[in-house]
Amino acid sequence: MILSTEELHRYDRQMLMSEFGLGGQEQLKQAKILVIGCGGLGSPVLLYLTAAGVGTLGIVENDIIDISNLQRQILYNTASVGISKIDETEKRLKALNPFVEIQKYPVRLSSENALTIIKDYDIVVDGTDNFPTRYLVNDACVILNKPFIYGAIHRFEGQVAVFNYKGSATYRDLFPQPPPPEQAPNCAEAGVLGVLPGIIGSMQALEAMKVITGIGEPLAGKLLMLDTLSMQNRIIKIPVIPDSPKITTLINYEVFCGVQENKKEVEEITYEELLELQSQNLSNTDISYQLIDVREPHEFAVRNIGGELMPLSELEKHLPEISQDKTVVIHCQSGIRSMRAIKLLKEKYGYQNLINLKGGIAAINTL
Repeated sequence: MILSTEELHRYDRQMLMSEFGLGGQEQLKQAKILVIGCGGLGSPVLLYLTAAGVGTLGIVENDIIDISNLQRQILYNTASVGISKIDETEKRLKALNPFVEIQKYPVRLSSENALTIIKDYDIVVDGTDNFPTRYLVNDACVILNKPFIYGAIHRFEGQVAVFNYKGSATYRDLFPQPPPPEQAPNCAEAGVLGVLPGIIGSMQALEAMKVITGIGEPLAGKLLMLDTLSMQNRIIKIPVIPDSPKITTLINYEVFCGVQENKKEVEEITYEELLELQSQNLSNTDISYQLIDVREPHEFAVRNIGGELMPLSELEKHLPEISQDKTVVIHCQSGIRSMRAIKLLKEKYGYQNLINLKGGIAAINTL
């Protein structure tokens, strides 16, 4: 028997179910599951897989805990702010279940390291919120023949699917081409109801357990979509695209998703360069630049860097206030809305003097 007496007692409620039993628990004990990200989705995924008794959990995460994470990232508390997410996650999971082995990868998943990291695991659970990483995870799983548990959240809606499981559809069958970056805001830009990642992440953990133990019917070749405002969900089938190109190597996914191309089209300035620009204007009464903040008023009230507030949703109302002669630096929370604002002003109104603040407020460590 591979379970100790204490483990048998700990997992008793799961093993009481005949469909699961001792065999299912032993399969979990022998399983190795990799979780990409320990944020909103990763928190419930990791907590429930740890509690359930998965033998080895790998975690890929290189971020630091911010106070804005606490509304949905339930692995952390107020005292955790400023600490490494992956270190705090390991501490929390070990306190929950010392029988689970934790493997840490404090890096950003990339085309250079993905195959090396993923190859030793049975399943990959993706808890990220951007298209380049999703395509990267999908392609690495296809190359290595690993199931990929997908979850996505947006405002009040969530999605769950199981890709690349026993010949089922992959993420590229659902999204053959990525949407334009300006049409794919992350949680920092679009917002998310705090409880939603808890629901979707729990579903991801459940799908991972089903794949490992063979119970039930995984969401392979299917996409579950949940609307929490109405609590209605529907499941659609994802057909495999015939004769799609075979994936044999990893590529530059930021280029594939248009992120780098978008940046090339828009001139950018770092916060340090903005400070230098501001210092050059201190001794000059004729200010040569304008700083515009296109976030919402509640975001501006929490923290701002002195820009003129012109929310993206009302930007066209502010056209008379936007200079066409000075350098205009536009910023938002992470750089997505400001890029959208620049694209609107350039294409519709002919502005040629616009610069994006790279990474937005989120990239400024001094605030």
